[in-house]
Amino acid sequence: MEQLDDIQCFSLYEVARATGNFTVSNKIGQGGFGPAYKSSQQGVDEFKNEVIYIAKLQHRNLVKLLGYCIHQNELILIYEYMTNKSLDWFLFDETRSLMLTWPQRFNIIEGIARGILYLHQDSRLQIIHRDLKATNILLDGDMNPKISDFGLARKFVGHDNTNKTKKVVGTHGYISPEYAVHGRFSIKSDVFSFGVLVLEIIYGKRNREFSHRGHSDNLLGHVS
Repeated sequence: MEQLDDIQCFSLYEVARATGNFTVSNKIGQGGFGPAYKSSQQGVDEFKNEVIYIAKLQHRNLVKLLGYCIHQNELILIYEYMTNKSLDWFLFDETRSLMLTWPQRFNIIEGIARGILYLHQDSRLQIIHRDLKATNILLDGDMNPKISDFGLARKFVGHDNTNKTKKVVGTHGYISPEYAVHGRFSIKSDVFSFGVLVLEIIYGKRNREFSHRGHSDNLLGHVS
């Protein structure tokens, strides 16, 4: 792994002590690679990818990486604590979604857009995230959004931002058609995912099949 002078490497003992030996009471969520307090199921490549990229990215709408731990098969990332969990925790719960005012929803949309613009255009790395979704948008104590989970991110140079892969990764419902069908991804793939996020924030529904006036549709089909 590249030398990361600005990111602290913690011992497994330190992480275990800080989380009460990974007790259930300290578990704050479940990610695609494992519990939010621990990343033991995350692949080595994705783990290295996330540490290297997020360590070099600094923006108010990106979650801050505080450190990491590598101990035998245990791969752990330590992030800043986000008081209000993730966006999906609010959006897709009938009771909690009522707590989100329209000004807050607009602020969340605007913050995500700022974070994406930084990744695509203003950062020194120029990053395609490839897994923008409500679960990966974390909220601080003031309900400001921060993009998280850079395990699937890819770097591009200049205007050459179109890539092709045989292994399509990401989350169903947020993946752009050209990526899902042909394996082509670019900054436009992130823009598509952002569009899905905007619809979910406005409608308060996941982009998956649901019934509306006797017809089955997903969110994109419903608004088109």
